Amino acid sequence: MGGGGSSHGNRKVSFEMDEQERVRVLQGIRLSEDVVKRMKEPFQPKRDQRSPSLSPPPLSRSTEGKCKTSTEIHPPTADNLGRKPSEAEEDLYKRYEQEQAMVQEELLRLAKREREAANESLNVSLQRERNTTNEEKLKAAQLPVDLDAWSQELQWKDEELKRRGTFYKEQLAHIEKKNSEIYKMTLDQYNEAVTNAEDQIRNCWSTSIKAQLLAKCRKQGTTEALRSPAFFWSHADANECLLSMVVHKITMNPYPDACMYQS
Repeated sequence: MGGGGSSHGNRKVSFEMDEQERVRVLQGIRLSEDVVKRMKEPFQPKRDQRSPSLSPPPLSRSTEGKCKTSTEIHPPTADNLGRKPSEAEEDLYKRYEQEQAMVQEELLRLAKREREAANESLNVSLQRERNTTNEEKLKAAQLPVDLDAWSQELQWKDEELKRRGTFYKEQLAHIEKKNSEIYKMTLDQYNEAVTNAEDQIRNCWSTSIKAQLLAKCRKQGTTEALRSPAFFWSHADANECLLSMVVHKITMNPYPDACMYQS
């Protein structure tokens, strides 16, 4: 006598089957009261078909799910009854077999449903695992490509920085060179302007002022000329005039008009 089990939600169902693959013992499943009555009802010969058959009192619902029986019901035959079975007994047995077949069908349906649910859950888990594995494979395959791209990008940025550094150095050297040229040119212009100014002053003293000084040196004789700084800007002729002024004690205008307005 074999056995089996199934689960539906949180409810467990167990059953036992005989050699003919018929359910004999049920546990954990609720049967209708009529089925329980028929399964519990002993087969007794009926003397009068009109008389109602005695049946045990109905079981409470609290004990229906826990009820377990090992009583096997055999088809009524002349051998086990000692007489020919009546039509009512045969009809009752047929209904019992039909209900038993329905119970077996329900159990098979529950078992099939459980198998399908388990297979579906397993398929979902397997599909999830496959998707995860495929994603990891794609990432692993994409990683070298990304690394190559990153390496090329870093190399390009490094070369670009080197080019910019060279460009900025060249620009800085060009700016420094230009500033140096501008400074040199400005310095040359300044020196040239100073030289021109000195030449103008020398020319002023060497021409008209010298003649004026020499003329006044002969006519004037005062020591106030020594206070004028114009004498100290002159050269040999002016020094000669100064010496003459000291000797003859003459004075003069230190800023003659001829020198002030000479370009």
